[in-house]
Amino acid sequence: MTAPLILLTAGGTGGHLFPAEALANVLKAQGCRVALATDKRANAYAGSFPADEIVEIPSATPSGRSVPQMAKAALLLAQGTLKAATLVRGMKPDAVVGFGGYPTVPPVIAASLLKVPTVIHEANGVMGRANRLLARRATLIATGFADIKGIPAKVPGQVIQTGNPIRPAVLEAAKTPYPALSAGDPFRLLVTGGSQGARVMSDVVPPAIELLPEEIRSRLVITQQARGEDLERVRAHYQRLGVAFEAEPFFKDLPQRIADAHLVISRSGASTVAELAVIGRPSILVPLPGSLDQDQAANARTLADIGAAILCPQSDFTPERLANEIRSYCQQPERLTQAAAAAHSASITDAAERLAKAVLQLVPANHNGISP
Repeated sequence: MTAPLILLTAGGTGGHLFPAEALANVLKAQGCRVALATDKRANAYAGSFPADEIVEIPSATPSGRSVPQMAKAALLLAQGTLKAATLVRGMKPDAVVGFGGYPTVPPVIAASLLKVPTVIHEANGVMGRANRLLARRATLIATGFADIKGIPAKVPGQVIQTGNPIRPAVLEAAKTPYPALSAGDPFRLLVTGGSQGARVMSDVVPPAIELLPEEIRSRLVITQQARGEDLERVRAHYQRLGVAFEAEPFFKDLPQRIADAHLVISRSGASTVAELAVIGRPSILVPLPGSLDQDQAANARTLADIGAAILCPQSDFTPERLANEIRSYCQQPERLTQAAAAAHSASITDAAERLAKAVLQLVPANHNGISP
């Protein structure tokens, strides 16, 4: 009897790849073979991905408003589906698991057409457009949150909550107790805009720090993720203020940096929210504005509603507002400790194991996959 082969597919950003990586680790530990189908953006993250094979599948996001743009996207998705069908026929996976983003569309459609069991995982509080497109083809829909919006009515597959799978590095970082802040202690502030960075953080956070009184500013130790084009101005601003800081486009050890922080200022992607909960850290969350689904706002509310985070719409995210929030936390540091405990109360640490169990229940007993 051969080991089951599970084909994972995810869009090429950290928010999609990180939960796929977490599931891959659990599947490998249980003796499965794992392959990954993604897009070219994944090169920045896929180097350590625990897959036996990584395949690039053509895809596009049909978000353009012009007919030529939409036609080009449709053509790329069709080409991707043909390539994915060839891939699925050749690999004969026992199940295909999609983690969202349009690069998942071709492999999941191909698997569905070829009668391979399919699972889609929705990490956000609102189902994304790619997953909505695939929902009626899924054998199983797994969700990160208990109550998510946007699942089409009467989907044929079962819907279960597994939570959002967490990478081993996050589980390791979660072993670090919250570093309670006392008067006069260094105040460790982590600023991140998600795996692709966010300009608004570079626009707002350094000016907010400048507005703080010197007795607070002198205590700050800032770690900030900034996009390459924003990096030098962020560094120059902090150097001028004389604050202790580290600014880089990407931190490979971000989970541990979350664990070391007293306060995290961030976007509210699903992986970020899940990691803040598992590690148990207070946050100020600034959802990505303008998205059709408002999924990041829904994610942020899951922590804001229990007192674990401050939800700050980007329209309200000004240097003055942020400086006031930081000053308030410095004056009442017990609020940080309370928010950290609240965040941890929302954690699901075994989501990857739950998802792996659900996927493997769909695997045929003989593990022989589809017929060519």
